[in-house]
Amino acid sequence: MEQLSFFTEAGQSKGLPDELLEYRAGFIDPIASDELLQKFITEIPWKQSRQKMWDKEYLTPRLTSWHGDVGTDYSVSGRISNPNPWTPELRYIKSLVEPLAGIQFNSVLLNYYRDGNDSVAWHSDRESVLGKHPIIASVSFGQVRSFDIRNKTDHAEHYSVRLEHGSFLLMKAGLQEQWEHRIAKSIKPMKARINLTFRVVI
Repeated sequence: MEQLSFFTEAGQSKGLPDELLEYRAGFIDPIASDELLQKFITEIPWKQSRQKMWDKEYLTPRLTSWHGDVGTDYSVSGRISNPNPWTPELRYIKSLVEPLAGIQFNSVLLNYYRDGNDSVAWHSDRESVLGKHPIIASVSFGQVRSFDIRNKTDHAEHYSVRLEHGSFLLMKAGLQEQWEHRIAKSIKPMKARINLTFRVVI
């Protein structure tokens, strides 16, 4: 059964809290976005993690790859991951997002959603290694997917952003503390999508 999304096909939810989120479509032009998508699919060292829930282990419904400076070890789906080195493409995109975020990132988590069955459940990026008020810059390539957010204390307050090919999303300080987000599964046919989330690991 398809999970509900909160957006209309025409675009973003009304009233998106711009003090917490900034979205830009067309951040990277379509031709460059096409090339980056294919390069990431074929050249990134993807792996599928296992996650423990209720004393059972499950395969995480997406592929991931962690990249960053030496020493930016990070827990991906409950497993400590040493960073893969930066690629020229990742460094280039990093140089584009840092002026908008106002900080310098030292790592990036890549997620590969192969089809509509791949997803990430409701969560907040609150790991202690990200600091008290993390700022995360996200760039998406490929299939448009809905980025749903909801207030932790009042789930009736919710919004969605359609993350388009070559788009940029900035999750500002305060979002992770007060809100949680997801990429829902879908029964509709979905093509490949790759998302980059740039972070600062302390």
